[in-house]
Amino acid sequence: MKFAVSYSTAHLGTDPDRIVDYAQHAEACGFEGLYLPEHLVLHPGAQLHGFEVPPTLPFLDPLDTLAYVAAATDRLLLGTGVLLLPYRHPVVLAKQLATIDVLSKGRMRLLTVGLGAVPAEAAATGVDFRTRGRRADEAIDILRLLWSGDENGVSFHGEFFAFDHLVQFPKPYRDTTLPIHIGGSSAPAARRAGQRGDGYFAGGALLPDQRAAQWELARTTAADAGREPDRLEYTRWSGFDMTDERLAAFTAQGVDRVVMSAGSADPEEQRDELSQFAERFLGADR
Repeated sequence: MKFAVSYSTAHLGTDPDRIVDYAQHAEACGFEGLYLPEHLVLHPGAQLHGFEVPPTLPFLDPLDTLAYVAAATDRLLLGTGVLLLPYRHPVVLAKQLATIDVLSKGRMRLLTVGLGAVPAEAAATGVDFRTRGRRADEAIDILRLLWSGDENGVSFHGEFFAFDHLVQFPKPYRDTTLPIHIGGSSAPAARRAGQRGDGYFAGGALLPDQRAAQWELARTTAADAGREPDRLEYTRWSGFDMTDERLAAFTAQGVDRVVMSAGSADPEEQRDELSQFAERFLGADR
């Protein structure tokens, strides 16, 4: 089992020294990686995960922040949970992600993309909210196409994007692609993970039988598409109040990675959460 942490600026703040301290301590404790969320805009009355939130809730750009974190760490993998893929142009995004991967020497390995659930974000970026799933599918294909292309260029003609003979360098640090995990809590998200993803990062508040059905849907969809279901990684959320019983349940469900979300807003308590969890589950004595 692998363990990563999330840093939500909406909960933990946007102070750069605090972000670096959290990331460095997570690395020292032995956590695999650091995830950041994304929201482009909010508005009065906006809801996230079913709850109304203040429109002043701060969200740093996750890719810029991860690049900043990469410069201050050595081993920590970099992740998003989730990047709002339909609202980013895939040609620009391919360049951004490859750049971060090169400059971090291959650590942009936990990219997770999703569709977004705030219609105002779609409207603000000129995207029809109803088409965001199809846009995301094209974007995933374009990212991989650009990363794998050679000096002769690649072409794409889809519903939303089209180009001919594009050449984009540099490539990712070690490979001709980067892992792309699919985040979500719906049947379409699970199917997208099976059809196009390297993993499924399950979110939402679902009953255990619903959760199991979605993971099985991702795996069966992968098999139907001629892909290997066992190569899909399964990621789940948890709090730092993890118990041995919950960890055993995750293991029985086939979970590969657990992303821990902070329970305290106090910097010292946050460090203690990381240290105590590492001592219990990572074999660290911090």
